[in-house]
Amino acid sequence: MTTSSTTTRSARTLRWRVVDIVIASVLAVAASFLFIVWNTAYLGPSTLLTAVLPGIQGLANGLWFIAGPLVALVVRKPGAALYGELVAAIVSALVGNQWGAATITSGLVQGLGAEIVFAVLAYRVWTWWSAALAGALAGVFASAYDLGFIPGLAGGYAGSSAAFGAVYLPSQAVSGAVLAGLLAWVVVRALAATGALARFPAGRAVRAR
Repeated sequence: MTTSSTTTRSARTLRWRVVDIVIASVLAVAASFLFIVWNTAYLGPSTLLTAVLPGIQGLANGLWFIAGPLVALVVRKPGAALYGELVAAIVSALVGNQWGAATITSGLVQGLGAEIVFAVLAYRVWTWWSAALAGALAGVFASAYDLGFIPGLAGGYAGSSAAFGAVYLPSQAVSGAVLAGLLAWVVVRALAATGALARFPAGRAVRAR
């Protein structure tokens, strides 16, 4: 009976509530506005980095991966990272940017990368390092898309040299770990400290300390 009850509670915990959908959507839209600003603001840092070493401009791209880890750290449900990144990408594409509909495909790929980390951890580990890993894998997946490594999909750097890819991929992974994963973790802790996330485990965990 105890085992059955525990299983039921675990299954219920992983179900999305209405409030989960609402807050996930709000956070994803908020992240999309960050994307919209960064769509232009990144050009300066990216140009400077490219001049230093082609491919290292990937260090400037991590902010585009933040929606997945951010939503996942708050909602803590299966599909949260994928949902957050995809919704943010859709909003960014609808508002308008230089990549158009390709933004949605890119968001899907990035969100999947982040989602895999939390899935492997059975949606039980919500620490700074799990967030960093999620951001890093989002960067790896984004690189695979950008470099044309995913069959049927060709990103902006498809056909680039192996030397370029050898710099670009780890650069995006590092950027994702820091600017997406760790930054999302810091933002969630800050929000939780205000009491804004009181209805979520993320909020209760921080307030209890």
